[in-house]
Amino acid sequence: MGIGALWRDSVGNLALPLAESSPSRLRRSVIAEQKRGEAAEAVPGNQPQEADQLRDILRRPEYLRALVFCAVIGILVSFAAFWFLVLLHEMESLIWVDWPHDLGWTTPPWWWPLPLALVSGAVVALVVLRFPGRGGHIPAGGLHAGGASKAAVPGVALAALASLPLGAVLGPEAPLIALGGGLALVFRDLVRAPATESSTALLGAAGAAAAISTIFGNPLVAAVLLMEVAGVGGPQLFVVMLPALLAGGVGAIVFTGFGHWTGLDAESLNIGLPAPPTLDLGDVVWSTLMAVVLGAAVHWIIMGGRVAARFVAGHVVRNTMLCALAAGGCATLYAVVTGRSPAEVALSGQATLTDLAAHPHAWSVGSLVAVLVFKGIAYSLCLGSLRGGPVFPSLFLGGAMGVLLSPLPGLGVVPGMAAGMAAASAAALRLPVSCVVLVVLMVGNSETVPVIVIAAVVAFVTTELLPQGPGIPPFSAQRGRAPRPGS
Repeated sequence: MGIGALWRDSVGNLALPLAESSPSRLRRSVIAEQKRGEAAEAVPGNQPQEADQLRDILRRPEYLRALVFCAVIGILVSFAAFWFLVLLHEMESLIWVDWPHDLGWTTPPWWWPLPLALVSGAVVALVVLRFPGRGGHIPAGGLHAGGASKAAVPGVALAALASLPLGAVLGPEAPLIALGGGLALVFRDLVRAPATESSTALLGAAGAAAAISTIFGNPLVAAVLLMEVAGVGGPQLFVVMLPALLAGGVGAIVFTGFGHWTGLDAESLNIGLPAPPTLDLGDVVWSTLMAVVLGAAVHWIIMGGRVAARFVAGHVVRNTMLCALAAGGCATLYAVVTGRSPAEVALSGQATLTDLAAHPHAWSVGSLVAVLVFKGIAYSLCLGSLRGGPVFPSLFLGGAMGVLLSPLPGLGVVPGMAAGMAAASAAALRLPVSCVVLVVLMVGNSETVPVIVIAAVVAFVTTELLPQGPGIPPFSAQRGRAPRPGS
């Protein structure tokens, strides 16, 4: 049997088990077997019917073959995502490190971001107007997992290459999600598989997960992130998860300890590695208050990005270049005011966050305040005009706020940065569970998990209770030009 025929037997027929697990089919099945179900439920220990139906799906040969094909797609997409990230890193290093050194500067001069911003804005605007998919979704709208399109892959890649290495205050995660989903569909067409709705959804999610795992270095983050982005469970997921998450975070203090009290001696997965100091009252109180402030601040940064998106929609080329130039001007003003590198405001902040965590005391109070103000403004402008993701700039802003407030009585640098990153990312992404998992893995210890959870939940609730501001307008083509299809 050829690979195309095998694919048709697996992914092409995957619509059958997925359709059989739809809510309407489940309801009919429950009604038909109600009498037998009542007898079964009377026996303690019986599993729910959903477990039986899940096992039925997993036993289907076509579904098992689809899993194998998704594993193959994961290998191919991961290779592509890895080399795409390598290309972004090499371009960033060439533009912001090698070229200034070759011209005789230790760090980029204060004016360095301005010409780069003009080039970035011009190229992204042309991609938006000329390429299918318009370079990917607008970052101010948050992360999106659906709508994978192979036609959008060239535009997404070009817009990301024109934005991220040239100084856009955005991360690579959103382009990777779009590229991963699009490349998975390219592979589907290469083997001449039928393009069904179920196979498109399955392969798009598999490709996006493989790509996003590359940047975060962990498949667990990608799985949880895509589950929340895809809206699995709808609003009920957050209604149930937020109280459970908050209760678990507060309850964890009982076991991890509080102040001089060492906590309860319970069985755990601790393998004996050295731990940071035990949390105390100051860590919890200040982290909660900081989460409220960061939630509100990041929320208005995102709202500013939506306003910028509406501004750009009025005249794509001119206004995209103006927003990019203004973001570059923020990096320039930061360098003039502080005497530090403009790269600390420009770019995603991933490398600068690592330096901040390693040498927090190398930053003065004035530098921290300046980087929060200028990077926050540049972040808002880039969210509405250029192409990239919102994750890493929000993590940096939260980490910088944690370091700034760490001298407060009872608040340490480690819990301050951890809580700040969780609060800022949860406010930017509106994905509290994903942000908790991501920050816990980044921090690398379990002792700060309570403040991470509390900060993420408090910031998320604060953000949701604030006015949501204007929506992002639909794309309108320039006069005399037909609009390109969306991604």
